[in-house]
Amino acid sequence: MKVLVTGAAGFIGFHLSQRLLGQGHQVVGLDNLNEYYDVSLKKDRLQQLEAKSPFRFVKADLADRRAIDGLFQSERFERVFHLAAQAGVRYSLTNPHVYIESNLVGFIHILEGCRHSRVPHLIYASSSSVYGANTQMPFSVHDRVDHPVSLYAATKKANELMAHTYSHLYRLPTTGLRFFTVYGPWGRPDMALFLFTKAILAGKPIELFNFGKMQRDFTYIDDIVEGVIRVGEKIPAPDPKWDSRSPDPATSAAPYRVFNIGNNSPVALLALLDTLEQCLGKKGERQLVPIQPGDVPATYADVDDLMKEVGFKPATPIEVGVRRFVEWYRSYYRV
Repeated sequence: MKVLVTGAAGFIGFHLSQRLLGQGHQVVGLDNLNEYYDVSLKKDRLQQLEAKSPFRFVKADLADRRAIDGLFQSERFERVFHLAAQAGVRYSLTNPHVYIESNLVGFIHILEGCRHSRVPHLIYASSSSVYGANTQMPFSVHDRVDHPVSLYAATKKANELMAHTYSHLYRLPTTGLRFFTVYGPWGRPDMALFLFTKAILAGKPIELFNFGKMQRDFTYIDDIVEGVIRVGEKIPAPDPKWDSRSPDPATSAAPYRVFNIGNNSPVALLALLDTLEQCLGKKGERQLVPIQPGDVPATYADVDDLMKEVGFKPATPIEVGVRRFVEWYRSYYRV
């Protein structure tokens, strides 16, 4: 198939593109190479992809309507994997406008492109952040998610609402994927594992938010990609059992679905740090600090629907994933 991967120079987009190319698909990768984090890392990911065929890179911004319209008019994509977005909870506190431009304006351009070119299936990245103030664990896609605690989370919830509207009005099959704390080789420098590794090797202190009591459902990148691939192969259909008197948020009378992709095994931040220190063979200086605005104390994914629909459940142990990340980090940064 010919597929579009937005955010192809990003962490998940890079790994997904590699997998799709390995399966023989034609991949058009779109990215704007913004400076949210180290652009050289993004360019090095792209270099890996451009060494493979058939991959073609398009540099464009999601908010550029003319560029996105032109891309969809000139190509006929059989799948669109929309992973590009302005990420980061804390960054949204100080740079709110970029989230609107990228995550809302950009997403409507993707939806319109898919609608007018009749894309058979749009798969897009949502986030575990949409669970917001929910505290019932594990988080289920059948729970309502009406209380986001960050603008980033609000934009991801909005993406799900926008996608459902297009599934309903235009019968565009859409699947939203709520990713839970993705980590692994080529990961994002703003994420905890990357920050901790860098700090320990540099001999600098590590800030542990919520006094080290944070829990995250750390999900290894290969598991994320496997889930995305499998979901991409299963085009959603209207749910004949959907009841408008008691609406299920995860399904619809339209061709629309939402899934969690998480490890289904939350890990305390202190336990992650212990594992990392063992892999590095070096201890870090710990600073316990309060929880930050927009953060949630814990995440924990219910993946029953994913297992039921596509027969897959992430299972890479944190010890294995962290070791692989450390091996990559030492190799990439020559430390």
